[in-house]
Amino acid sequence: RAGEAGKGFAVVANEVKELAKETAAATEDISHKIDTIQGNTGEMVRAIEEIGEVIGQVNDISNTIASAVEEQSAVTADIAKAMSSASNDSGQITEVLKTVLTAAQGTDEGARETSQSAHDLARYAESLKMLVDELQE
Repeated sequence: RAGEAGKGFAVVANEVKELAKETAAATEDISHKIDTIQGNTGEMVRAIEEIGEVIGQVNDISNTIASAVEEQSAVTADIAKAMSSASNDSGQITEVLKTVLTAAQGTDEGARETSQSAHDLARYAESLKMLVDELQE
């Protein structure tokens, strides 16, 4: 009877030994998986840090672009203001030129009238001289 019980105990002991080996192998496998996960986690942390740096660079570039756009808008507004002023000045110059032209036309007409009057006066003077000459004779 002890032999039968001993055989049963040996079978159970062998099963326990096999289970212990499987548990050790599973524990070893789990340990490797944990190491792999920790390594991957470290790589992910580094990748996330790099992504954060890239986001910071993109933010800096966006701020630079925004500043450039703001400056460009200010310059465009200045150009528009200058063009408007130039347009107003051009209109004023046109008005002044019209006034000068009108004055020049008036001066030209006055010069013609003066020339005509001078010719008339010269004729009258000649006529007067002829009368004076006739009276003296």
